Amino acid sequence: MNMPHDIDPAQAGEAAEQATQVMTMVQAIRSAMDVMMDRDERVIAFGEDVGYFGGVFRCTEGLQAKYGKQRCFDAPISESGIVGTAIGMGAYGLHPVVEIQFADYVYPAYDQLASEAARLRHRSAGDFTCPITVRMPCGGGIYGGQTHSQSPEAIFTQVCGLRTVMPSNPYDAKGLLIASIECEDPVIFLEPKRLYNGPFDGHHDRPVTPWAQHPQAVVPQGTTRCRSTRRPSPAPAMTSRSSPTAPPCTLRCALQPRPASTPR
Repeated sequence: MNMPHDIDPAQAGEAAEQATQVMTMVQAIRSAMDVMMDRDERVIAFGEDVGYFGGVFRCTEGLQAKYGKQRCFDAPISESGIVGTAIGMGAYGLHPVVEIQFADYVYPAYDQLASEAARLRHRSAGDFTCPITVRMPCGGGIYGGQTHSQSPEAIFTQVCGLRTVMPSNPYDAKGLLIASIECEDPVIFLEPKRLYNGPFDGHHDRPVTPWAQHPQAVVPQGTTRCRSTRRPSPAPAMTSRSSPTAPPCTLRCALQPRPASTPR
């Protein structure tokens, strides 16, 4: 019989990697930020009510208590200022994860995203990148009214230099957020708020069905490898989508692949 101190470290690491937990999308997003903030001190989180309050949907709850006020903090009500500050931080080597409280509020920051963040790699010939992740709850289904229900993803998908991500379940939310934070390019990470606490069954007027019984709510507790990869060299000629010296990364889910028996 092996005592705990006789356990093979490789086996222990594999067991930890395979440990899973049932999560809501809110918990999966929080777990992804926790993983990245623990792994990389360059990762910081900020936005309106993101720090002490933990975000209006509690996606950053507990992060300030764990990592301190210098790495998870509140920002003034200025979406343009939040994103502009993140762009500067990214150019100097940090990996900021900023929250726009609702996607409806992102429009004042659109010029910063489309004219600055998206073009920084190209306009600097690859000398600078903009590794920022902009999180925002989007969509309707929660009776949020005209200023809390918009879906502005189309205005980002048409901008060369921006990557637009929208997960549909907790498993993908955690993996894609980790990959987004690892990416050296700006990522718009849209979170359908109707899916935060349960899958959508097509009936917005019915109570939310919890994620607890859904196979895509079974999420690894951690992750051990980066799967946001760069395109193979030689690098392509400079275009509006890439630079000659630093080809952009390709986002992939950072978690282990699902078992074949698990429905996607």
